[in-house]
Amino acid sequence: MSNKKFDVVVIGAGPAGYVAAIRCAQLGMTVACVDEWQNKGEPTLGGTCLNVGCIPSKALLESSQLFAASRNDFPEHGINVKSVSIDVKAMNARKDKIVNELTQGINNLFKINKITRVHGHARLSPGKTVKVSDRGSPQTRETLEADNIIIATGSSAVRLERAAIMDGYIFDSAGALEFDSVPKTLGVIGAGAIGLELGSVWSRLGSEVVLLEAMETFLPAADRHISRAAFRSFQQQGLDIRLNARLLSTSVKQKKVHVTYEDTRGAQQIKFDKLVVAVGRKPNSDFLFGDEMGLEIDEREYIHVNKYCETSVPGIYAIGDVVRGPMLAHKGSEEGVMVAERIAGQESAVNYELIPSVIYTHPEVAWVGKSEHACNTAGIPVNVGAFPLAASGRAKAMGATDGMVKIVVHQETDRILGVHICGAQASELIAQAVSSMEMGASAEDIAMTVFAHPTLSESIHEAALAVHKRAIHIKN
Repeated sequence: MSNKKFDVVVIGAGPAGYVAAIRCAQLGMTVACVDEWQNKGEPTLGGTCLNVGCIPSKALLESSQLFAASRNDFPEHGINVKSVSIDVKAMNARKDKIVNELTQGINNLFKINKITRVHGHARLSPGKTVKVSDRGSPQTRETLEADNIIIATGSSAVRLERAAIMDGYIFDSAGALEFDSVPKTLGVIGAGAIGLELGSVWSRLGSEVVLLEAMETFLPAADRHISRAAFRSFQQQGLDIRLNARLLSTSVKQKKVHVTYEDTRGAQQIKFDKLVVAVGRKPNSDFLFGDEMGLEIDEREYIHVNKYCETSVPGIYAIGDVVRGPMLAHKGSEEGVMVAERIAGQESAVNYELIPSVIYTHPEVAWVGKSEHACNTAGIPVNVGAFPLAASGRAKAMGATDGMVKIVVHQETDRILGVHICGAQASELIAQAVSSMEMGASAEDIAMTVFAHPTLSESIHEAALAVHKRAIHIKN
């Protein structure tokens, strides 16, 4: 067993941890990063996001969207394709290649920044000590000491006793990325971002997809106009989204998953070839430290931190999915940068009011800031401007007219409070909104900005004009 001393030890190499490690190294610190992730038996970096989350799901979304477009949209463009088929094995190989290239890229960044990479399970001990063991082994393999420790252990999929994972039949979100064929029927428990994205992939490839959502409201975190527009679009694509549908039980009989759920009509039964459980994620704070560390954890197992991600123990920080706030990769990354810079003595902070949310369906859904409903509930006087993509020349040329852009501004100051988008490339358009709001822009500022024509971004311009009934391409 060896003992090594570092300025910083980072536990976890997902988008929060590896970014924190790199930024610490850039600032001249000696850094070790401990991570136990294995991909197909091999140690790998990037955590859930890169290996079985953000990146592979987007690769499959891209492949499936191209397949759906070739079948449904190409003829309208005058492109005649006699027959189109999907090679799921080749699609998965492309996805795996992308993941491998990116994980190797992080490994190279660790080498460039002279970060010590340690594979194994980390456990905190008093005195800012990290004991590393092999997975499943209680014996410490090596001990790392540090002046500062950053916990970035991420999250894992919530499991349901009523729908226990069963090889070949019931899967979590990671398993749904590895299907070797297109199921004829697919059930998804949960119609949040993960459920919608996974359901979209296999629906586009030919599955009959039913999403069972326990909540009465679709995408409750999104603006109501945007969530309604998205719901209509998804239904038109063939996604069967059933709200207020609470799972009661599952069983596998005759090579089918039999699901019983309850809605307003009472108990209902349905069967699928495969079932995906996508009901959220929980922080990975267990098996990481004992009571002797004095770290505070809330009832949902999140590690308690202040606005600078400092825990109750000086010199120990926690970032990403293991702490409060949205479980988003970019949120964790920014927290990693902030903590690294604060350790280095710099003034750094994260603006938690302006963290964008994105659902990578088609159309995409994205928002940042406050919704109109939230403002009304809080008694904030607002003006609202909206622009439908059906009135956008570029959207028409793309054949992507579903959706809208909506801007919520303070009635007295004209300051932008929220931007909400349902439409093509919403994930890219929302960055313009975040930048504008970070700089304290008003609707008038956006209205006075020259946008290139024809572009989708003009929709943000028109929505800003619509706030004061000045939109050009729609009736005010």
